[in-house]
Amino acid sequence: MPEQDVTVGQLLLAEYQSVKDEQKARIGFRDNLLYVTLAVVAAVIAAAAQAKQPSMLLALPPVCVVLGWTYLVNDEKISAIGLYVRDDLGPRLAALAAQGERFTTFGWEAYHRSDTRRRSRKATQTVIDLTAFCAVPLAALTVFWSNGDAGGLLIALSVLEALAVAGLGAQFVMYTRPARTPR
Repeated sequence: MPEQDVTVGQLLLAEYQSVKDEQKARIGFRDNLLYVTLAVVAAVIAAAAQAKQPSMLLALPPVCVVLGWTYLVNDEKISAIGLYVRDDLGPRLAALAAQGERFTTFGWEAYHRSDTRRRSRKATQTVIDLTAFCAVPLAALTVFWSNGDAGGLLIALSVLEALAVAGLGAQFVMYTRPARTPR
């Protein structure tokens, strides 16, 4: 069986395909988390309304925090993969291919980021994320608190939940800052 040499370029292209596959999978998973969150919110609200038990709304904050954190982590990894392809993998492959001439690889990785409406889309997405994962559970807590007949343990739990939701909201805002090149 003849040995076949694997070039650095082939390895880099294989790595590119691998990270793009991971990015694609993470995008699908992340985007589905919004739908899952909406379904869970609707189910909990319907159950609480039907049972006339506002304390059931206390299920929303932990669920939204877990789903929101998972959404945020996947979103960060999606961005990190793009940054890696733009700033590390692409230039290494371009250097191999250029052989003395200026050469750019994976132009789409940078091109789609130069859209003039990108900032407004990112801001709108942040508002949507904050609404789905933070405002909705805070509204549920407000309804719970306004009911007024909860015991001290449930009130303490609800305060902890409010702090967790606020922490998640802060993370969403912090992650809206542009990614920096790790070096």
